[in-house]
Amino acid sequence: QPENLQKNWLREFYQVVHTHKPHFMALHCQEFGGKNYEASMSHVDKFVKELLSSDAMKDYNRARVYLDENYKSQEHFTALGSFYFLHESLKNIYQFDFKAKKYKKVTGKEIYSDTLESTPMLEKEKFPQDYFPDCKWSRKGFIRTRWCITDCAFDLVNIHLFHDASNLIAWETSPSVYSGIRHKALGYVLDRIIDQRFEKVSYFVFGDFNFRLDAKAVVETLCAKATMQTIRAADTNEVVKLIFRESDNDRKVMLQLEKKLFDYFNQDVFRDNNGTALLEFDRELSVFKDRLYELDISFPPSYPYSEDSSQGKQYMNTRCPAWCDRILMSHSAKELLLKVSRD
Repeated sequence: QPENLQKNWLREFYQVVHTHKPHFMALHCQEFGGKNYEASMSHVDKFVKELLSSDAMKDYNRARVYLDENYKSQEHFTALGSFYFLHESLKNIYQFDFKAKKYKKVTGKEIYSDTLESTPMLEKEKFPQDYFPDCKWSRKGFIRTRWCITDCAFDLVNIHLFHDASNLIAWETSPSVYSGIRHKALGYVLDRIIDQRFEKVSYFVFGDFNFRLDAKAVVETLCAKATMQTIRAADTNEVVKLIFRESDNDRKVMLQLEKKLFDYFNQDVFRDNNGTALLEFDRELSVFKDRLYELDISFPPSYPYSEDSSQGKQYMNTRCPAWCDRILMSHSAKELLLKVSRD
């Protein structure tokens, strides 16, 4: 619904820009054109033009936009997008050319789309098909750019990792099989950006990691005093639904779980105090604690918000709410930030 949602989204975005007045801004986008990208990609061009020409962004006199719109190439298509805005007060900004292996001064505004594979100013990869064989044409991958501001070089890596295909499968083991797939893909990215081809620099990895709460542990906690009913398909005997009811209180239904249903009776638990009580089940990053750092989370789970704009604070009853959208950094990037705040 671009005619309905785009105006609201841009208003919020411009408000954030106005409040914080960042000098360098990186914006992650994913699923460009939406699920129906063949029909909807035309909306993307209008969105980009609006962002680059709006009065709210007039002080950002340099910009780089990278959009993977090449949906006809299933082998390469990630539907990722990265926007970089540079404030006019910033001097001497350089971007790395991965083919020439040298930095080039950033001037003006440029848009790159369609075949990002031929753009030397970035590296783009789609994860191999065998990483997530259940999904025929997964659009998961990453885009990497490298920047230099006043002699400080750093990588910005825009990422989209694999989702949970079924709540029932996610619930079976702790950690889930999907968690293992994301672990493998993120490890691949981290190895790739620090390999021997280029000088090592500090890096930030940002976007949709699809990190989920440990489903088994969450359900066991939320439904600690419930009894579970298992419903199977008549023809295959496969489990298709789990129903958790309170042991007393008229056997009230607390949670219903299906492949794409997570219907918990009290959504407030995910919003109260920014969902802090559930952070102990957010465990996927712990595997990478030696390689990645994250600032404290101070916002409620970012997924899956209702797609009905009149219910902006409601979660959809499709998945357990989770902190999917993150900004992670190397430990050298963390030291860089702390140094800046100290000095």
